[in-house]
Amino acid sequence: MNKLSVITVTYNAEKTLERTLKSVSGQTYPYVEHIVVDGKSEDHTVSLIQKYGNSALKWVSESDKGLYDAMNKAVTMTTGDYLCFLNAGDTFYTDDTVERMMNSFEAASPPDIIYGETAIVDDSGKFLFMRRLSVPETLSWKSFKQGMVVCHQAFIVKKTIFEPYSLDYRFSADVDWCIRMMKKSRRIHNTYLTLINYLNEGVTTANRKASLKERYRIMVKHYGQVSTFLHHLWFALRAVLK
Repeated sequence: MNKLSVITVTYNAEKTLERTLKSVSGQTYPYVEHIVVDGKSEDHTVSLIQKYGNSALKWVSESDKGLYDAMNKAVTMTTGDYLCFLNAGDTFYTDDTVERMMNSFEAASPPDIIYGETAIVDDSGKFLFMRRLSVPETLSWKSFKQGMVVCHQAFIVKKTIFEPYSLDYRFSADVDWCIRMMKKSRRIHNTYLTLINYLNEGVTTANRKASLKERYRIMVKHYGQVSTFLHHLWFALRAVLK
């Protein structure tokens, strides 16, 4: 059976991490490990990790060079066949989500990438709405011309094709990484399942602007200047029409 490695990167996450730890440890699928890489938190994050410690949980708490450096580090600690990245506060949609996801394809011919839908939830875990961009029937690296149509957390990658996140991007390296993974992939599998409950968090204006600038650079890198410009014109028009 294929094993799933769930990666969570934390820093001062005592208010949100517990639900993620419970969700991963409570999955009905038996072949799941949880890797938590903490950036030397100053609150009770480490105590929380220790509280939920079990044989399937590996963790470290030490300084790093940021979110994506910590993700790269976490991958080196994994032993699974597939990689899933869950933020503190995010959970699997239900307790049997991983089991259903891993049984949605033939174990003898595993895909390179697995994907599904994402639900947005509030601080209490209550459902708010489905993610605005619904996933395409068929996903390819060109799909992200329309924006990040699959949430990073619901984008599961086979470890054998993994390449590190680029540290050239501070806020949007996940977009670049997803596109690169799809370019390498020979088979991408739509589970037709809602996989993740994603915590609805506010993003500061400053970080949002920086993130959007990075995303534009990433799209130019992969899709070219003209295509990227025209697609952003459409994004602007779509926003006005809505």
